[in-house]
Amino acid sequence: MSHAENAFEAANIAVLTVSDTRTEENDTSGGYLVDALKAAGHNLMAKEIVIDDKYKIRAVVSDWIADEAISVILITGGTGFTARDTTPEAVSILFDKQIEGFGELFRHVSYQEIGTSTIQSRAIGGFANRTVIFCMPGSTNACKTAWTKILEAQLDSRSKPCNFMPHIGV
Repeated sequence: MSHAENAFEAANIAVLTVSDTRTEENDTSGGYLVDALKAAGHNLMAKEIVIDDKYKIRAVVSDWIADEAISVILITGGTGFTARDTTPEAVSILFDKQIEGFGELFRHVSYQEIGTSTIQSRAIGGFANRTVIFCMPGSTNACKTAWTKILEAQLDSRSKPCNFMPHIGV
């Protein structure tokens, strides 16, 4: 489908929760992202939980990047400063291009909600093989902030003046 004027185009999205403690029963952040993307009209292609291990994270994300059916990857968790937080290191090496503005804008809008604590967020975004990838903190509130204030509009083909949909393999 072409990126027609005023036509909604559903993205095929995978959600990855990075955590040593979350299960499907208590993964509120991943659950929120699944519910939000479906409510927006997008397709959930995969959802997984992986422990905070950069090689396990990288393996899942690499498989999804190679899957032509997946055009967006949303990752929650592992973006802090503890020794186990390695999501940015695991994922950024896979990027063909970085989206510096995602982390910058996330911290800007997050500042309105949590003040200077946002400096501890290492939220990042990038492209790999026409797949757009966003890594955000593991809190449900952080995922809500990222989705409602940035991602929902940028993953909507009707958003003006521009959005990510023409750049991904839909």
